[in-house]
Amino acid sequence: MKVLVALTYYRPHVSGLTIYVERLARALAERGHQVTVLTAQYDRALPRRENLHGVEVVRVPVLLRVSKGVIMPTIGWHATQQVLKHDVVSLHLPQLDATGIALRGRLFRRPVVVTYHSDLILPFTPLNWLANRVSDLGNHAAARLADALSAYTDDFAQHSPFLSQYLPKVHVIPPPVEMPEPAREDEEAFRARYHLEGVGPVIGLAVRIAAEKGVEYLLEAMPPILERYPGARILHAGPREAIGEAAYFRKLAPLLEQHRERYRHIGTLNPAEMAVFFRCCDVHVLPSINNTETFGLVQIEAAIRGYVLPALNATVAPSTRGGRVRLGDVLRVSDLPVLEGVRYVEEPDEVLATVSVIVEKVEEPVVALPVEGEVPPEEAAAASE
Repeated sequence: MKVLVALTYYRPHVSGLTIYVERLARALAERGHQVTVLTAQYDRALPRRENLHGVEVVRVPVLLRVSKGVIMPTIGWHATQQVLKHDVVSLHLPQLDATGIALRGRLFRRPVVVTYHSDLILPFTPLNWLANRVSDLGNHAAARLADALSAYTDDFAQHSPFLSQYLPKVHVIPPPVEMPEPAREDEEAFRARYHLEGVGPVIGLAVRIAAEKGVEYLLEAMPPILERYPGARILHAGPREAIGEAAYFRKLAPLLEQHRERYRHIGTLNPAEMAVFFRCCDVHVLPSINNTETFGLVQIEAAIRGYVLPALNATVAPSTRGGRVRLGDVLRVSDLPVLEGVRYVEEPDEVLATVSVIVEKVEEPVVALPVEGEVPPEEAAAASE
């Protein structure tokens, strides 16, 4: 089967949505399908076409950016060409161009499967208000044109202002999680490289630098943390310069400078390196203040490696030991018992049991099934002729 996957940002961009789609595309390709990703050429240095892990990537030139969205004058032409060449369309929202792509699927009788990753609520500015409105209208149009919608969890589907309007079409599929077992020698090399021996606790932070990730709350909590744990330090994995976050990075710069001896940014890591990262940290913290946080893949990845999951006002997988922390309540971060380095694997509990179920479900790429299930083999063959 020929599958067209459409989204705004694909690799090498790093976000939960991008990682999800990359794993989906790879899983489909490994199962013998022909997969093409239609996406934005958000960086002019990126090639217009390339093959990544058996997946053909087609990038459309970007004229300008509106907030975090992009304007691509030739997206209509590219979408027409690609939809006609494929048997099924996997469309990932939010996406400004969703309506046009979904409409082509309907006109050319290609089933459209929409995966809805998150509600979009941008900080208020006149431009962001307009972007939100356009995105919402496009999302609703795409949902009405789609044959099926996919959601991460039933809870999200039931409570999302968007998805809850389309429940008869919604299929709940857990997102794909990859977390290999790290080798001992890789652990030792990682600890030596970042001088982790004899220090700690090491606080793992695995987020891109973006306003909704709340990095400042963890940094502002460091003074009381250091009073209790003088050797504590933050090890930060993830992109340093996220798209549309230049102003936030400037705001964060004084705090990063203040804690430069206790904070180290180590860049974007691949899955094998992330497994080593989690193993070498004493605790993983997700200080997200985003009230539209959908699932938190990184929390599940950390839990697979056995670490407790404190989160600030998180809507997903709050720690049963540390509990939730009120939005912006900096001082209480230092009171979370997770800084004792307690691990779930020593005392399995409900959260770890939930993780085990999720891991069992994603051992096979079940996320691919909604796409595969929408086109019976005989119809796919007919559409390819």
